[in-house]
Amino acid sequence: MAGEFSVNSYQVTFMSRKSIVVIAFIAFSISMGWMLLSNQPRSERAAIIVQFGDAEIADGSRTEDWLAYGRTHSEQRFSPLEDVNTDTVSRLDVAWYVDLPKDVGLVSTPLVVGGKLYFTGTMNVIRAFDATTGEMIWEYDPDVAGHIGNGRQAGWVHNRGISFFKGKIYASTWDGRLLALDAKTGELIWSTRTFEANKPLYITGAPKAFKDKILIGNGGTEVGPSRGFVTAYDAGTGEEVWKFYIVPGNPAAGFENEAMAMAAKTWTGNWWEHGGGGNAWHGFTYDPEFNAIYIGTGNGSPWNRRIRSPGGGDNLFLSSIVALNADTGDYLWHYQESPGETWDYTSTMDIVLADLEVDGRPIKAILHAPKNGFFYVIDRATGKLVSAEPFSPVSWATHIDKESGRPVETPGARYEDGEANVWPSAHGAHSWQAMSYNPITGLVYLPTMNMGGRYVDMGLDVSWRAEDFIGGTGVGLFEILLDDNIPVGMLQAWDPVKQEAAWTVPQDHPWNAGTLTTAGNLVFQGRYDGMFVAYDATTGKQVWQYDLGLGISAPPITYRLDGTQYITLLVGYGGGYTMGLTPGLPDEGWAYGVHTRRLVTFALDGNTALPQQPPPFFPQPLVYGDFDLDETLATKGARLFGTYCAICHGGGAVANAMAPDLRASRVPLDSRGFAEVVREGVRVNRAMPAFASLEDEELKALRHYIRAVAHRDASRNRSESDRIH
Repeated sequence: MAGEFSVNSYQVTFMSRKSIVVIAFIAFSISMGWMLLSNQPRSERAAIIVQFGDAEIADGSRTEDWLAYGRTHSEQRFSPLEDVNTDTVSRLDVAWYVDLPKDVGLVSTPLVVGGKLYFTGTMNVIRAFDATTGEMIWEYDPDVAGHIGNGRQAGWVHNRGISFFKGKIYASTWDGRLLALDAKTGELIWSTRTFEANKPLYITGAPKAFKDKILIGNGGTEVGPSRGFVTAYDAGTGEEVWKFYIVPGNPAAGFENEAMAMAAKTWTGNWWEHGGGGNAWHGFTYDPEFNAIYIGTGNGSPWNRRIRSPGGGDNLFLSSIVALNADTGDYLWHYQESPGETWDYTSTMDIVLADLEVDGRPIKAILHAPKNGFFYVIDRATGKLVSAEPFSPVSWATHIDKESGRPVETPGARYEDGEANVWPSAHGAHSWQAMSYNPITGLVYLPTMNMGGRYVDMGLDVSWRAEDFIGGTGVGLFEILLDDNIPVGMLQAWDPVKQEAAWTVPQDHPWNAGTLTTAGNLVFQGRYDGMFVAYDATTGKQVWQYDLGLGISAPPITYRLDGTQYITLLVGYGGGYTMGLTPGLPDEGWAYGVHTRRLVTFALDGNTALPQQPPPFFPQPLVYGDFDLDETLATKGARLFGTYCAICHGGGAVANAMAPDLRASRVPLDSRGFAEVVREGVRVNRAMPAFASLEDEELKALRHYIRAVAHRDASRNRSESDRIH
């Protein structure tokens, strides 16, 4: 799940670190039409632009818009703009900004259409702004809290993006709806539910617009038995056009198509009782040239293949790129990157299209860097492997066999002996943070994580089952492993033809934002420490930076309006890695409710003063002597906290950036107020789900555990302060 995984039922401890193709469907008339449009007043331009569809999204030469998640259908995140370049970037400064006090983790890619900038924020609230001034035009709140089923305790407050097509903005919601909004007014045109309200599924990804259809998938492999699927809906009406299941269901019920019958031959045991997984929550690319939609598929449900498919097997179509007919959803081909996956090695990372020349022959290529640590070049006409090489430390396989396209696995990597240290970790060598491809330099700019994981398979047998909203992975993941000899994070410029790094920038934290590259020979990336940085795209030399005062997870975009090139991004650390169970993240001090999330836009010679953020903040545990602690209740509460609470509020109740630190909260001090929040769901609108099944004694145990760790940590803090002074 790309850094979005939970290990709810298992104790978690951590080791500390010392440690172009530009798809051209541009007939002469379209090119001339765009030239005429660019000279019209903005109000007239907007009226025409909002009708744009596939031809315009595919047109990489346009610069006034950012029409799709990856800018164009190629998903390259490359802009031909060059006003901001290596010579002028030093003049880059804030042109305008918007404070977003109600938002938490922000990971979305904004869109720019007809002079308006659109993005999705916390709890799927969609906003539209004037793209040159930051003035709000409209806001639409889909009321996620009001649509969440009573049993729903899965999902995240964030969402990676929206889509635009022919005058409409398309957005998905955490609770499983797909919405169409009028791009001019923000009014709801239609809404459709993509799965039943109380299914243990959620949506955090961007819909994909293509050929008058909107495609959406979902996540959920860690929160209950789950069978992945993607669905295409009519862009005008919201009616279902086609659906493709990613893994086969119960053979007794029959198979939906020949692809599922074929896939079933690669599964063993009663896999359907576990769902199987494969959820495609991110990584959709439309290819007009081959009339194909490429789906990056997810990990197994549960992770551990020994449980879900005890007789082995490749388990199609887990951890694959699957090509489907864009009109019908029929299977075309697949390439499986992690056969029989058992490490949470999803392939749901962005799928980039490019024209390459390899060994003297032209290749219509897919460029892909999934979690498993190998960089793949795949012929998208056939689905055949062109090349694959590791871009991060890899120990689960020695290499990818070029003839068969299969990995050559390392003995013991499947933790058959009960445990194994495996690289990469379940966070992956690359997660959903977007990579970009520059057709001028021929390089891919790839956010990279260098972490291993200790996988433990002891004490579980094949009778294990996940429960809805309790979930589990079927494996104990007890440690994140780091190597002092390599940086834990990197920005790499990867040459997909030579299959090697042209340059790297070491980073002392793994979770950094996606990238943007431009014809100005620049690469832009936000970092975990709040720095927004520009690099020379050829050499990797840092040429500019700006301290935004808060961790950044969202990728930047760029556009040019009224003669000015703008670069914009959302600021506010987010994503699955910033939830509760991440080593060292609380040390950054990006505390919940302290630092203001923002939308910030830069331009050459920008002259807007950006208010300084508060310094890093570290919540101090509250101590109340009149709270009579019961150690037996606290021990029971620890188990409950690990099951229900730690994924958001942190192991040991030490929170990260996405949720309050309960050690410093007054809510657990009052039994009635605690019950209202935890069991009755009075703060569902702030992404705190209701746990309606918890009984009074369980709530009491949770309160005693929270108080126990607060008193313990306060005592430790005093001892540390005394030692220093």
